[in-house]
Amino acid sequence: MYVKTELKLIWQDEFDANGAPNSSKWGYNTGTGNNGWGNNESQYYTDRLDNAIVENGVLKIMGKKENYQGSEYTSARLLTAGKFEFTYGRVDVRAKLPAGGGVWPAIWMLGANFGSVGWPACGEIDIMEYVGNNPGNISSALHTTSSSGNTVNHKVTSITNETTEFHIYSAIWTENSITFLLDDVEYYTYNPSVKNDATWPFYNNQFLILNIAMGGNLGGTIDPNFSTSTMEIDYVRVYQ
Repeated sequence: MYVKTELKLIWQDEFDANGAPNSSKWGYNTGTGNNGWGNNESQYYTDRLDNAIVENGVLKIMGKKENYQGSEYTSARLLTAGKFEFTYGRVDVRAKLPAGGGVWPAIWMLGANFGSVGWPACGEIDIMEYVGNNPGNISSALHTTSSSGNTVNHKVTSITNETTEFHIYSAIWTENSITFLLDDVEYYTYNPSVKNDATWPFYNNQFLILNIAMGGNLGGTIDPNFSTSTMEIDYVRVYQ
């Protein structure tokens, strides 16, 4: 297990400089993607300060209702692709989640070979997904060629005060298993008995992603009264 007391902090963002997110650490996906990023999502991802800004020690990712480039909602999707990629370790993200019907924030990772092998062959590790239409619950999931889309490899766990207080969302990724934790309490481990490219593509580099989607297959119906909601991220830390 990757216990923090035995580990070295190899990468972090404490979000202590106001303004745009640190461009040496984060890039952006922009636009609407293919078929709403493959999930029928409604937002247009921008690289504007209106949707992602660092203020007072936290990164704020903001989903907003506004007409922009043909979409009715905007948001941001930040990623470390090409800037920081790693294999095995522990990821801790301290965050406060957005509220509202239709919000779908996520803290996740994608295989760095995504561009060459595509999804889901690259492997996806969803550290935390939250659905505003289903408050009091978060989920973690793995997407592979053996189980993609509506994956069977997932677990939902209950949470309280997720939109009003900060919690720590974590994943411990080793050569043999991936374990998910909420506030340092383990609630799901993925450890397939047969490990091959179909069940275990998780032996290559992955990069980190932070985003708020709006609507889509998991986010569901967007509250017609929704105006804006924010995911606040206090830090992202990676240990090995």
